[in-house]
Amino acid sequence: MNKFTLLLLLILTQIGNAQEATKINHVLPEIISKFPNVRDFTISPDQDEVYFTVQGYSGELSTIVKVSKKNDEWSTPEIAPFSGKYEDLESMFSPDGLKLYFVSARPLENTTKEAKDRDIWYIERSNTASEWSTPKNIGSPINTDGDEFYPSVAKNGNLYFTSTATPSKGKDDIFVSRWEDNKYTAPISLSEAINSEGYEYNSYIAPDESFLIFGGYKRDDGLGSGDLYISYLKEGKWSKAKNLTKEVNSNKMDYCPFYDAKTNTLYFTSKRSAIKAERQSQNLKKLLQTMNSYENGLSRIYSTYIKF
Repeated sequence: MNKFTLLLLLILTQIGNAQEATKINHVLPEIISKFPNVRDFTISPDQDEVYFTVQGYSGELSTIVKVSKKNDEWSTPEIAPFSGKYEDLESMFSPDGLKLYFVSARPLENTTKEAKDRDIWYIERSNTASEWSTPKNIGSPINTDGDEFYPSVAKNGNLYFTSTATPSKGKDDIFVSRWEDNKYTAPISLSEAINSEGYEYNSYIAPDESFLIFGGYKRDDGLGSGDLYISYLKEGKWSKAKNLTKEVNSNKMDYCPFYDAKTNTLYFTSKRSAIKAERQSQNLKKLLQTMNSYENGLSRIYSTYIKF
C-alpha cells in the first residue's frame, strides 16, 4: 500500500467517523409517535427508566409519562404516578438517579385545587429499587412568584434552571443556585457569555459542571428559530456560548437538551420537518403516512452521539 492510498483511507475513515458522530437518530419512535407533542426527555443512569412530557397540539395539556426497560424491551407508556392531575413538565434525573426534578403548576397544599405559577418540584428515593416519595416543592430561594423551569443539577448539588424572575439580563435567563451548608443560595443569573437581552432557556448542566447546554432563541448566529448552544466552565468563568451548528440544530425549534455522559449521547427536542411539498399525494394512505411521519414538524425526541 503506497502513501497516497494510506492517506486516502485515513481521510475517508475520518469523514466516516465525523458523519457517524453527527448522525441524528429518532428516539423510541414507536412510543414517541403515539403522542401529538413530546416536549422533553430524561433517562436514568442505569438506562432503564425514561420520563418525558406529552402535550396537546397547542400545549393545552401537559403530563409526564414514564416507560421502563425490562429484558431489553421498553414497557407500554403510562402516566407517571405523580402526574396527570395538574400541568407538569420537564422532568430531569439527578446524576445518581435518586432524585427526579420536574416543573409543575400544582398548588402547594392539598387543601386547594387552584393551580399556581410554575415551580420546581422533586421526588426522591433511597435507592433505584425503592419507591419514589411524594412530590416536594423545592421552595425558596429558588421558587418565586414568577415561573421557574427546566431544573438540572450537578453532582455537587448546584441547581441550574430558567426563571422569569428579576433581576435578569433580558426576557428569560438561566440561573444557578449553589448548594452550600445543606441549603440553596440565592439564585444568580449566569454571565453574558450565556445570557442575553433575549430568551435563554432549557439548560442542562454536566454532572461535573464542566459544560452547559442550553437553548437560545433567534440569536444573530442562529439557524432560524431556537437553537442549542454550549458553554464551558474554565477557571470559574463560562466561555462564550457557541452554536452547536447545523450538525445538531435545524431551522426549526430545537430545545430541551439532556446529555447521557455514559453513552456520549445528546438527547433533545426538535420541531424539524422532513416533509417536502413534492410529497403531495392523491393517495390518502400515502398522504396520511407522510403527515404522521416522525419528522413532521411536531415536537419529537432526537439523539446523536457526541463527545463534549
